[in-house]
Amino acid sequence: MDPEISLIFQCTSPSGISECQVRAELSPLYDRHQLPGDRVQIETAWAARRQQEPWLFDGAKFRLHSIKQEGGRLVFRLGLTCYKDFVGTNLASRVEQLRQQGHEDFGNSQAYLADPLGVGAMLHTADDKFVFLRRSLCVGEAPGKVDIPGGHPEPQVVTGDTASEGPIRHQDLPGELVVKELFSSVLREIQDEVNLPPPTLSCPVLLGIARNETTGGRASAEFYVRCSLTSEEVQHNYAIGGPEAQESTSTIFVTRENVLMMEQSGDLWKELCPSAKGAIKLYVGVMGQCR
Repeated sequence: MDPEISLIFQCTSPSGISECQVRAELSPLYDRHQLPGDRVQIETAWAARRQQEPWLFDGAKFRLHSIKQEGGRLVFRLGLTCYKDFVGTNLASRVEQLRQQGHEDFGNSQAYLADPLGVGAMLHTADDKFVFLRRSLCVGEAPGKVDIPGGHPEPQVVTGDTASEGPIRHQDLPGELVVKELFSSVLREIQDEVNLPPPTLSCPVLLGIARNETTGGRASAEFYVRCSLTSEEVQHNYAIGGPEAQESTSTIFVTRENVLMMEQSGDLWKELCPSAKGAIKLYVGVMGQCR
């Protein structure tokens, strides 16, 4: 296994996991634990990061605590966190100290980390190619690296109050709507980053969950999405530009055959973000034998 990634969960069905097979539990018990003096260190790290990258902004995120399988469903145990806490824990220079402290105090290296849950898509075109994006230099993580379309599910979307800056409460987030946001957010990211019309995209299926070990083990749910457009048509739409066009500079199309062999045989693997590596590993493990 590539040391930049680890797998939390891999689907055992070659068709992936659909939205109706997933459930979400929201609880303050699933938030991160805090240490004395935590807030000061987080605020200091955030201020320093914002000085270097003023385009960054804070916002509420879901925090993956754990998963379980229950009654034929995959259950996401989710708390709440924010991007500022992510910068001040997962991306901080003290991250390994926090992981060690979490292991000692709770038997859980992630206990003190923000761990906002990400999403990513293995986007498969009609002419049997996968879509990758070259990230711009004006992004908070992995500038210039190659990634898949992705981002975060947003608690504000679930509450329906995207303009409010007030605190979000766990009880305001019904589990069924959180699951809907988990699956729909990956489509929204594809639409915003690649500029593809919703009717051209299939319903996402979950491949599994991977950790990015370069950002303190932050987790990302990785999906498979089929697109009815060819790579040439995808490139045409991308060139027009979507709402988040500034996050990337170009597309890279890779044949399915080469995706299956990418870790063993390609220089492109070295250029990939860990999240993209995790998604490829999960795709190969779940759907690699399917046509």
